[in-house]
Amino acid sequence: MAEDSGQDKTEEPTGKRISDARKKGQVPRSKELNTFITLIVSAALFVSMGQYMVRGLLKMMKHQFDLSRPVIFDPATPLIYFKLAIMEGYTVVAPLMIILMIADLLTPMLMGGWNFSNEAFEPNFAKLNPLTGIKKIIGIQGVVELIKAIIKVLLIGFVAWNLFKIYFDDFMSLSQFDPEQAIARAGEIIVTSVLVLSATLLLLVLIDVPYQLWHHRQQLMMTKQEVRDEMKESEGSPEVKGKIRQMQMQAAQRRMMEAVPTADVIVTNPTHFAVALKYDPNGNGAPILVAKGVDLIAAQIRNIALSNKVTLVAAPTLARALYYSTELNQEIPRGLFLAVAQVLAYVFQLRAATQNGWIKPVPPTDVPVPDEFRQ
Repeated sequence: MAEDSGQDKTEEPTGKRISDARKKGQVPRSKELNTFITLIVSAALFVSMGQYMVRGLLKMMKHQFDLSRPVIFDPATPLIYFKLAIMEGYTVVAPLMIILMIADLLTPMLMGGWNFSNEAFEPNFAKLNPLTGIKKIIGIQGVVELIKAIIKVLLIGFVAWNLFKIYFDDFMSLSQFDPEQAIARAGEIIVTSVLVLSATLLLLVLIDVPYQLWHHRQQLMMTKQEVRDEMKESEGSPEVKGKIRQMQMQAAQRRMMEAVPTADVIVTNPTHFAVALKYDPNGNGAPILVAKGVDLIAAQIRNIALSNKVTLVAAPTLARALYYSTELNQEIPRGLFLAVAQVLAYVFQLRAATQNGWIKPVPPTDVPVPDEFRQ
């Protein structure tokens, strides 16, 4: 599809996309950075631990080469001295190897961070497809890696050749020194060479790290369709969400209609608005709006109220004010207390008159609604 082509991936990767990529082991990495850090740490260790390593090497050489004739011809000597050489060599090399291992573990923190992915260890037979391998080789990434390898070989080769020419005479003259001096001088040459070669790789690192970050970002770029599909997966499709909202509204409307018979009065427009109020004379709170609606819902509220003998009072201004200012199951605002009190007074008087056979009161015709509540 055209949407899946690289040129159409114009959207920045979402958090979910980046998280899924990390779970699959897809994080930015730079081999050049790892090599550079390893060489720099190695050079620093040679500088700081050079004397320790030289003394250990000299000690091991003395033990291995300073042997008497009886010891040499003893059948047990090879095994004994082999064990001794291993222990002495381990003592010399172990600190270097441990520090290098720690450096290799910490280096990923500089780019992409640590990432342990089970999916990366799962067998993927698609990777065995020779066509996929060929595409990687002849693709943009393969070309970039080839160019980097060529630059690395040429750069390091050029620097190494010049170092060889510079130190050739020094190497040739090492045989003229005693072993301790020769080893010390050889160590200096090696450390200097490693530092120069590491500095040479720094140029490649400064190019490779930004490229790897950019390439990783490009791999995670998304098409507009992928963004929409992800939103549907995470939040649900608009159709399903709309259906859920419809069902929630229907459930809320049913609960509202069930509360109409418990109301004390229905304030109407009288045709377009209907608001049901409930008041507890023994409580400390204000009247509560238990149902409201316009047009068809208002008509349904009125019908339920008539079926349950709930009093209807026509007060158009008050009905609109209550509808727009008060939500379901909330107390009416303080500014409408006086108007609602007159309506409720009429309702209670009508209820008492009906029960006792008295003359029915006249409905209120002009309840006081403040200007800020008029709609």
